[in-house]
Amino acid sequence: MLICAATGNAGKLKELRRILEAQGHQVKSQKELGITCEPEETGTTFAENARIKAQTISALAGLPTVADDSGLEVDALGGAPGVYSARYCGRHGDDEANNDKLLAELADVPEGQRAARFVSAVCLWMPDGRDLVVTGDCPGRVIFERRGTNGFGYDPLFVPDGVGLPDGTTRPNSEGLTYAELADEQKDAISHRGHALARLQQALPEFLAGCESV
Repeated sequence: MLICAATGNAGKLKELRRILEAQGHQVKSQKELGITCEPEETGTTFAENARIKAQTISALAGLPTVADDSGLEVDALGGAPGVYSARYCGRHGDDEANNDKLLAELADVPEGQRAARFVSAVCLWMPDGRDLVVTGDCPGRVIFERRGTNGFGYDPLFVPDGVGLPDGTTRPNSEGLTYAELADEQKDAISHRGHALARLQQALPEFLAGCESV
């Protein structure tokens, strides 16, 4: 299936494309389709924001469109930054400033109380107005300083509980590797977005059959 990826985030696009193409889909970014619109994320949940983005871009592209809204939830901060993850510092998409603020907010929180999780909601919006929303998460913790370069957002500060293996299973992250220190295949098997997209793939046959029968 040809799918439009509704994102202007290069790191997120790379991950969406890698995972969806591995599932047999063809992916075109909204930029490749000449769409520069960036829908305003007015939802109060990840699912609401993913739906807003997918619906808006699908209407412009005329294609099935997948959008993700994701973020980091930290227990010690009452679930913050949550849906405001991309603009935690007050500016949208400033990864360094967002990470700086997170470290400052957690400066007095000891190692054993820094539990967190990445959460992703993925929406596939069809041109006929039908949609499918799935979610995924990845538990872990926030460390005290950045490590690694193979990632974006809060990846250099987040240590997941597990590491993916080539056969799709996981093992404990005994080395304490951050998201940004993992190879792509290690991350995809355990990531919040990877889990959400795997659930999307599982649900697609029944969803698409329902679309065709109408």
